[in-house]
Amino acid sequence: MYYPDELVEEIRSKNDIVDVISGYVRLTKKGSTHFGLCPFHNEKTGSFSVSGHKQMFYCFGCGAGGNVYTFLMKYENDTFQEAIEKLADRAGVKLPELEMTEEQKKQVSEKARLLEINKEAAKYFYYQLRGDNGKLGLKYFAERQLSSETMKKFGLGYSLPYSDDLVKYLKSKGYADELIVKAGLASHDEKRGTHDKFWNRVMFPIQDANHRVIGFGGRVMGEGEPKYLNSPETPIFDKSRNLFGLNFARSSKKDYLILCEGYMDVISMHQAGFIEAVASLGTAFTSGQASIVKRFCSSVILSYDSDGAGTKAALRAIGILREVGLTAKVLNLKPYKDPDEFVKNLGADALQERIDNAQNSFFFEVDVLERDYNLKDPEEKTQFHREIAKKICNFADEVERNNYIDAICERYSISVDAMRKMVVGYAGIGIAKPVEPPKSGVKKLDPDEGRRKAQRLLITWISEEPELLDKIDKYIGVSDFTEDVYRKVAEKLFDGIRQGDFEPASLISMFEDEEVQKEVALLFNTKLTGLNGIPIEMDSGLDKEKAFHDIIVKVKTNSLDYYSSKLASDVTAITQVVEGKKKLEELKNIKIHLE
Repeated sequence: MYYPDELVEEIRSKNDIVDVISGYVRLTKKGSTHFGLCPFHNEKTGSFSVSGHKQMFYCFGCGAGGNVYTFLMKYENDTFQEAIEKLADRAGVKLPELEMTEEQKKQVSEKARLLEINKEAAKYFYYQLRGDNGKLGLKYFAERQLSSETMKKFGLGYSLPYSDDLVKYLKSKGYADELIVKAGLASHDEKRGTHDKFWNRVMFPIQDANHRVIGFGGRVMGEGEPKYLNSPETPIFDKSRNLFGLNFARSSKKDYLILCEGYMDVISMHQAGFIEAVASLGTAFTSGQASIVKRFCSSVILSYDSDGAGTKAALRAIGILREVGLTAKVLNLKPYKDPDEFVKNLGADALQERIDNAQNSFFFEVDVLERDYNLKDPEEKTQFHREIAKKICNFADEVERNNYIDAICERYSISVDAMRKMVVGYAGIGIAKPVEPPKSGVKKLDPDEGRRKAQRLLITWISEEPELLDKIDKYIGVSDFTEDVYRKVAEKLFDGIRQGDFEPASLISMFEDEEVQKEVALLFNTKLTGLNGIPIEMDSGLDKEKAFHDIIVKVKTNSLDYYSSKLASDVTAITQVVEGKKKLEELKNIKIHLE
């Protein structure tokens, strides 16, 4: 289904980008712009900007940028059509019910078809569990003490003990073998043809944050390997960028998430009322998953198994969470192995008490470290203290570092001065580092990048101060922007300013490629500097006017060079060169007042 440009623009204009993004990212207003931590890369200081005036977002760290459609497509992994539909619903705009032609049906995105077939497979597994052949699966879930409401909530199912049952069902629904395999629901080889990937297993549908089925996990019934099987990576299923249970946990009112190891742990905790529980998808916790968690909370409680493997996984997760700026605590589940066993034996109130008293992650690391040393031996005790000092070095904030030094010294009866000296020795804190002499020569700016930079600066400046267009209109035209994308943007920008109805965000949807959209967003978010890269002192009129004049001259000079290089192959370039030389000479001898 395709919508006219006027409707697309109406929906965009009715969804204020600051309001929309505030639902995903914590924003703080600074001047006329809002800032927050970028949801698309790991960072500790907010370089992610959202402009209500421009109705655009831009990250000065990773370069992600665009309008409200771009944000949803990138954040939610939506297609353009899905983003339109969500925002139309949010704004109360009724979309026309259009019948798709056969050609349009063929152009429906691969992602939409994969989501559709996964949903169909989930329905199939769901009804198999509740049918005559699903008794084995129901018995397993009954033994795990799951209620029918919980099984329904998570869409739990069962795959029959036949290797082609799902394939037959999906093919009867009109799905081709190629799509079934691409969805990760089947495999194909010459001997067996297309056959089910999951059979004789209880099934756990894996949903994204918007409740769409993107994959499956399955536990074998009885003997068999592997015991647990997950969907392979597909165009809609990236294990490192999703979390089991997040579709429910994101609505929790708690200021933390509980990170578990397995699906049953999450389901058991949700049944007990702890809907903030999530789990990684059959793999170790990743930095990508940490970035997702950071969108919804500022701290994490680790609820991993209490065995050696669980301890190792917890230590790894602590480091990853710390890297993205999240605090972590560790849940003590002893004498039980995992949250599922704990809840079944001691109940929800006891688990809540353990959550309230979860251990500081640094002290958990120290406790684990202590197991490797005999503290009655002076040499080993000294080495243990050294290892603690090394860990304290990881705290960049001086106040935090000193607080941990005090706490450790009190706990292990160590001299504060001695521990502080040890930390300083390992971290080099307060020790002046030799200043390297400047390297000879200056790195030259790539000529093409220099040309592009001047054009970006000019577009950003004019979009910030539209009244300047009248002052340069005589010297700079759309044809002076030598990059194709820049020229298209400049044309829309100049026309919009003259008509008095220009919004930068309206340009983003003109381009389908994500990288081009980022480039367009950059055109309106370039940090204003002189050509030398030094930030413009906006309170100094002289510096500002000189910088602006230099940029215009640079754009015009580059334009003249560009068309001069085309004289041999483009007869129309002659006019550009002749007129360009005349205007450049005029431009060099005038002053442009910006007030």
